[in-house]
Amino acid sequence: MKRRSIDPETPAESASLSLYEALLSLKNADEMGAFLCDLCTPAELEVLVDRWRVVPFLLEGVSYREIHERTAVSITTIGRVARYLNQGSGGYLAAAARAARRQSTAARKARA
Repeated sequence: MKRRSIDPETPAESASLSLYEALLSLKNADEMGAFLCDLCTPAELEVLVDRWRVVPFLLEGVSYREIHERTAVSITTIGRVARYLNQGSGGYLAAAARAARRQSTAARKARA
């Protein structure tokens, strides 16, 4: 993480919380996509997408090599995501569980 002088009027924790609240305020995937495109460089967004792409494969127990072959995401990135899935703060797991519930609900509605 890069070092910088912190403006005492805006502590890092407050700035982080402000970003989290901004993300939570968005109403749908289109708004989130627009926000992330404005917030991130194309390379940063690609890194985020790559990390998220491998989560379902890791949760299914697919080998790193096979994930790499199917997604072209580097083994290093796959390993990093796996480490945070197992030892992180639970964010990947929470998001994956909610995404799975949304997909399940959408599939049920499509069948009805």
